[in-house]
Amino acid sequence: MADPSSYRPRPGEIPTDPGVYRFRDEHGRVIYVGKAKNLRQRLANYFQPLASLHPRTQQMVTTAASVQWTVVRTEVEALALEYSWIKEFDPRFNVKYRDDKSYPYLAVTLGEAIPRAQVLRGAKRPGTRYFGPFGHAWAIRETLDLLLRVFPVRTCSAGVYRRAEQTGRPCLLGYIDKCSAPCVGRISQADHHALAEDLCAFMAGDAARFLGPLTAQMREASADLEFERAARLRDDIAALEKVVERNAVVLDDGTDADIFALAGDELEAAVQVFHVRGGRIRGQRGWVVEKVEEITDAGLVAQLLAQVYGEAAESDDRDARREGVPREVLVPFLPDDADGLTTWLTGIRGSKVEIRVPQRGTKATLAETVHKNAEHALALHRTRRTGDLTTRSQALREIQDALELDSAPLRIECFDISTTQGTHQVASMVVFEDGLARKSEYRTFAIKGPDGDGVPDDTAAMHEAITRRFRRYLADRASAGEPELATGALDEDDALPAEERKRFAYPPNLVVVDGGQPQVAAARRALDELGVTDVALCGLAKRLEEVWLPDDDYPVIMERTSEGLYLLQRVRDEAHRFAITAHRKRRGRAMTSSVLDGVPGVGPARAKKLLTHFGSVKRLRAASVEEIATVPGMGPQTAAAVVAALASPGATPEGNAPTS
Repeated sequence: MADPSSYRPRPGEIPTDPGVYRFRDEHGRVIYVGKAKNLRQRLANYFQPLASLHPRTQQMVTTAASVQWTVVRTEVEALALEYSWIKEFDPRFNVKYRDDKSYPYLAVTLGEAIPRAQVLRGAKRPGTRYFGPFGHAWAIRETLDLLLRVFPVRTCSAGVYRRAEQTGRPCLLGYIDKCSAPCVGRISQADHHALAEDLCAFMAGDAARFLGPLTAQMREASADLEFERAARLRDDIAALEKVVERNAVVLDDGTDADIFALAGDELEAAVQVFHVRGGRIRGQRGWVVEKVEEITDAGLVAQLLAQVYGEAAESDDRDARREGVPREVLVPFLPDDADGLTTWLTGIRGSKVEIRVPQRGTKATLAETVHKNAEHALALHRTRRTGDLTTRSQALREIQDALELDSAPLRIECFDISTTQGTHQVASMVVFEDGLARKSEYRTFAIKGPDGDGVPDDTAAMHEAITRRFRRYLADRASAGEPELATGALDEDDALPAEERKRFAYPPNLVVVDGGQPQVAAARRALDELGVTDVALCGLAKRLEEVWLPDDDYPVIMERTSEGLYLLQRVRDEAHRFAITAHRKRRGRAMTSSVLDGVPGVGPARAKKLLTHFGSVKRLRAASVEEIATVPGMGPQTAAAVVAALASPGATPEGNAPTS
C-alpha cells in the first residue's frame, strides 16, 4: 500500500489547463484515467487526507505509485483522449460498462465490390453500415427475408459466391428471385451496389421514398391490365409495410433520438437506451455498470455518452457517424460538461446535436418506459449474480489467509502442461483478475527444450514455461527504463511486438501451477534463477486438491466447501482446458502438414496451386522440373526445390510429414 504523499506532485508543477491524467501502479500499469477542465484543481482532490476520501478513491490512490498528465487545448479534446485511453489501457478503477448481451445487427458491407447483407455481432468493421441493435437474430432474418423481395441483394458467404461464379449457376435464392445474382452477371456490380444503398436508405427510415413509387407502379400496371405484375408489386408493398409496422410509431416521423435511463445504487447501475430513428424504435441496448470509482449520476451519464458514441467518432464513414449519433440525446440527468459533450457529438455527426432532459409529452413518457426496462434489467442482473462480488472478495481473502500472503491476490496466473507421450508439448497460461477470467491475456508456450526437440518431463516443461513468461516480464520492465531487472536475455522465438509484449509487463500476485511438489519446485527454481522474489507461488494437486507451497513438506488443506479452494479449482481447470485445446491444435497441424511446407519459396498459396494443377502429391512427385515450372507463379529455381523436397527420404508417400 503506497502513501499518496510519496508521489504527490507539487502544486506549482501541475498546469491549470484542460487535460487528461493517468494514475499508474508500482508496475507502471495504468489503473485510472480521468479528464479535467483544470488539472491542478482536479488532482488536488485526490491528495486530501485519506479519511475524507470515498473508500474506492482511497483504494485507488493507495494502489497507485505515480500520476501523469497530458495537457490539451480544449475540453472536447480531453473527452476524446480520455475515451481513447480508457479503451487502450482498460483501467481497473474506471467505471466498467459490461454489455448485458452481444447484440446482433443487420449489416450491409458497402465497402465490398459486391455488398452483402448479413447478421453480425461484436466489434464494428469499417466500410459496413449497421442497423439495430435487434433483440434477437431471428428478428433480423425475418426482416431481411421480407426486404429481399424488393431489394434482392447478396446474402451468401464468400465461398458460396465464388462457387457460383465458377459453376455459372446461382444459388437457390437466385432462382427464387430473392437475390439479383451478381455472381452470374444478371446484374452489374454498379447496379447491385445501388440496390444495397437503397436497402440501407430504407432501413435508415426513408420508407416513403420507396412505398410511393411502388404504389404508383402497381396502379399503373393494374390500369394496363398487367395483373400479375400488379400482384407482385402489391406483395412487395405489403412486405415493406410489414417491416415498417414492426416498429411502432412512438414519436413524430422526423424524430431521431437516443433515449437513456439509469437505475441503480452506489455500487452498480443498469443502463438502457432506446434508439429512435424516423419516429420508430429501431433498437434497444443495455449495460450493467460496476461503479469502481466514486461518481455522481451526472458524471456517470457523461462517461456513458463518451463510451457509447466514442465508437462512432472513430468511424471514417460519414453515413455511419450520422446514423450512430442522432439529432437528440435524451438523458435522465444533464451530464457534467454538457457543453463540451454537445460540441463533441456535433463534430462527430456533422450537424447540430442537442443533449437535454425530457420534461413532458411523448418523449418524457417514452423515457419512463426506458427507465422501467433499466429497473427490470438491474433486477435480473442481481438475480443472476447474487453475492457474486461478495463471493469473489471472500474467495480472494481466504486464499490470502491460507497462503499467508501480504495482500489479496488480485491477479492470479495459472500454468499447465499438455502433451502426448512427450510430443507436441504445450504450456498454457490463464489469467484471473479480481476473481474473473481475463481471456484476452491467456497465452500458450510451445515447449522447445535446449535442443528444440522438447523436454523429458512435465517438470522441465513447467520450468521452461515459467522462465519464458518471467523473462519477458523482466525484459519489458527493462525496456520501460529499469535495466537492472533484466537478468536474462529474451529468446529470439519469444520476441513479440510492443503492443503484445506489454501484457507481460505486469507480474501476478500469485502463480498457481497444476501439480504437486515436483511442479512447484520446478517453478520456484525458474523464479530463483531469474531473481524474481516478489511473486507468491503454489501448486494445486488434482488427487486430493492439496495446495503445495515451495519448500514445505506438507500441503495446505483448505476446506472443501471454501470459496478460496473453489476459485483455485476454477483457475486450475481453466488452465487445463486451455492447454488441451492448444495441444490438440498443434498436434492437428503437425498431422496435416505437407512436405511442401518446408520448401523455400513455396507458401500456402503456391502449394495449393501445385496440388490443384497436378491433382495429387503422387502426380506432383512424378512431374519434372520443367512441368512444375509451367504452373503460374513457379519459376525454375523453386520448381527444382520442390523436386528435391519430394525426392528426399523424409517425404512420405501420402505427402505428410512423419509424426511421432
